[in-house]
Amino acid sequence: MSQPLPPADAAVPALAGTGLELAYDGRVVVHGAGLTLRRGEVTVLVGPNGSGKSTLLRSLARLHAPVSGSVTLAAEDAAATPGGATLDALALHPKDFARRVTLLSQSRPTPAGVSVRDVVAYGRHPYRGRFGAGDADGKEVVERAMGLTGVAAMAARPVDELSGGELQRVWLATCLAQDTGVVLLDEPTTYLDLRYQVETLDLVRDLADLHGVAVGVVLHDLDQAAAVADRVVLLQAGVVRADGAPADVLRGDLLTEVYGLRIDVHVDDGGRVRTQPVGRHTARHVRPEPAPA
Repeated sequence: MSQPLPPADAAVPALAGTGLELAYDGRVVVHGAGLTLRRGEVTVLVGPNGSGKSTLLRSLARLHAPVSGSVTLAAEDAAATPGGATLDALALHPKDFARRVTLLSQSRPTPAGVSVRDVVAYGRHPYRGRFGAGDADGKEVVERAMGLTGVAAMAARPVDELSGGELQRVWLATCLAQDTGVVLLDEPTTYLDLRYQVETLDLVRDLADLHGVAVGVVLHDLDQAAAVADRVVLLQAGVVRADGAPADVLRGDLLTEVYGLRIDVHVDDGGRVRTQPVGRHTARHVRPEPAPA
């Protein structure tokens, strides 16, 4: 990523969706949803399958046009403008938008015979003019993105020869090479083994903490959400049921209602929220309490 961004006016969201109604083939699937992403914060969307998480994220990335509602971006001079300044994100030229917002989607077509380095370089498209000219920093940014995601050693390999986990990291590197102030990630830990799940979530925190990036991410693992998020947004059937700090949103009663499954929640000695879905055989894996002395 680039150097840390300058301080931002906390009152001006980097990217915000307001009153979003989203539909597929005329059937509304997200109802009047609002979502704000702020620089230096990680916002995690959670909820059951079909709750509208990915659709809402795609609408912020301009890949799903809203039936109604608005999407706004902080203007580049928002911090210097009294009360802040915003732009209509839906009206921006595609290249202008792509210099500000990037999305790692759940699935992308895998190009045949193209090297990892060349795929990561796709992320530099918004900065290039005709015939690829005008991107003086491109090579350095691409190399840095590959290093951050652990794919530098496979830079010359064709991407269609990679495993699912390796390919997922390449696509993440492509997003980082785009070098934007807003990063949207739709289930970025999919296909990754435990090590790379942890490293990806560490990278998500680094983007916010070290570079001032506004991060919006969809996750299924509630404990991962609690560990990485500044804010959690819980969706159910296309409606935002709760939006706030992890400890305020990831409550046992609310999660049990939304997921239709008993979910126990406790806070460990380190202050971390822990969730435990309870199935018929869950007790088999619970260590019994020691008998009193």
